[in-house]
This record gives sequence, C-alpha cells and structure tokens, in this order.
Amino acid sequence: MYIDSHCHLDYPALAADTDGVLARMREAGVTHALCVAVNLEDFPRVHALAIAHPNLYASVGVHPDQPAGDTTTTAQLLERAALPKVVAIGETGLDYFRLDDPATPPAAAQQERFRRHVRAAVECGKPLIVHTRAAADDTLAILREEGAAAVGGVMHCFTETLDVANAAIELGFMISFSGIVTFRNATALKEVAREVPLDRLLIETDSPFLAPVPHRGRTNEPSYVPLVAMEIARLRSLPVEAIAEASTRNFQTLFKAAT
Repeated sequence: MYIDSHCHLDYPALAADTDGVLARMREAGVTHALCVAVNLEDFPRVHALAIAHPNLYASVGVHPDQPAGDTTTTAQLLERAALPKVVAIGETGLDYFRLDDPATPPAAAQQERFRRHVRAAVECGKPLIVHTRAAADDTLAILREEGAAAVGGVMHCFTETLDVANAAIELGFMISFSGIVTFRNATALKEVAREVPLDRLLIETDSPFLAPVPHRGRTNEPSYVPLVAMEIARLRSLPVEAIAEASTRNFQTLFKAAT
C-alpha cells in the first residue's frame, strides 16, 4: 500500500470532486493521505476533511509565502494541534525564491513565524512539515537553534542537495519526494533519491501541484503517488513494493497518531 504524505485536498481543483479523488486513491492502492494546512483561515476546511474520512489526516500551520502581516501565535497553533486527527505542525518553513517580489514576506518575518511553529511542535510533541526553497542554510539553522530534533519531521517536496538531506536526517527528519523526481531534467534530485536511506524516505504528491510524469502539467492527486514510488524504485534498482513498504512504515513511525 501507499500513503500520500502531503496533499491539499481542500484546494478547489480537488475539493470539487472529493468522492472521486478518494475513489481513485483506493483503486491505486493509496490507503491514507495527510491533508496539509497553509494558513489558519482555511484550517477548518482541512480539518473537516480529516474528520469526515477515516483515512485522511490533517496538519496545522502557515506556509512561508503567506502575508507578512500574519500574526499566528504559538498558542493558536497548539490549540488546533490538540484537535482530533491533527498529526503535525506545518506546512511551515522558509522560501526565499522570490524575496524581490513585494508580495513575498521578508526573510526576517518568515524566520520569526517559522520559529513560532517549531516552538509549537516541540511543546506539543508533534512533528514538523517543513517547506524550504532557496533557504536551506537558514532553515537548518533555525531547526537546530529551536530544538526541532526533539520532535523531528519531514522536509517536504525535497529539491535540495544530498548534503542538506543528510543534515536534516541528522536532526531526525524524513526526506519526502514528490512528482518532481519523475521529471526528466531533475538529474540532481534523482541522485539524492538514490542515496537517502530507506528508513528516512517518504513519498508525496503535493497535489494539486507537481503531477508526476506522465501527468505533468495536469491537476495532481493522491492516486498518482505510486508513480513517485515507481521512479524511486527504478533509480535504486528495487521492486516498487520495497519503496511502498518503507515509505508507509516511515509515515506511521513519524506521524504516530496516524493510521
């Protein structure tokens, strides 16, 4: 069986067909999925999906690209993290890819918000879901400074170097691969996927984004996560069942309240 460790089923492209999305998951052998929040405003929608469906789980967090004026507090995160079926803090982290864009929160604002999330995770004992883009050094530094190793987590939709992956693994984090690993031009990422230890590997869709080949450019959904596993299996010369079993076991180990 497969588990999609990161998706956004509350987004309009998927929410309009929840029953169909879940049916296609079942047909593809995808037994569970983690629905990830990107802000507090939409969290009730994410949580409602988890409550309504026994094989879905939720997280609570604010994505780094949310407006700089966001005032989410650690207390607010902790309040929601205590709700049934909320298994993680995030999506949180740092994204410096478009810092020149006025719509992107400044690095300092992102860092402070990220620290609040790490503190909430450590306090409630739940793992972190971390987004990092063009900000690996600062991401790792904050995780170390705030004691994130106490709870661990996942570096989701990983696109960084093997050195970054190894540094995150040393902090107790899993490395999650998305459909990007199937892209022909993702040569460096494919090398990382060959090297990450099996007991530190997760798979995800990040749907509705980043559909894997041969669906690239279309709306992504959890039923496509086996395609990610198939590519990693090919890269490592392993049967796909080995990737399915390892990633499922790792999900269950990390998100202890799930499955």
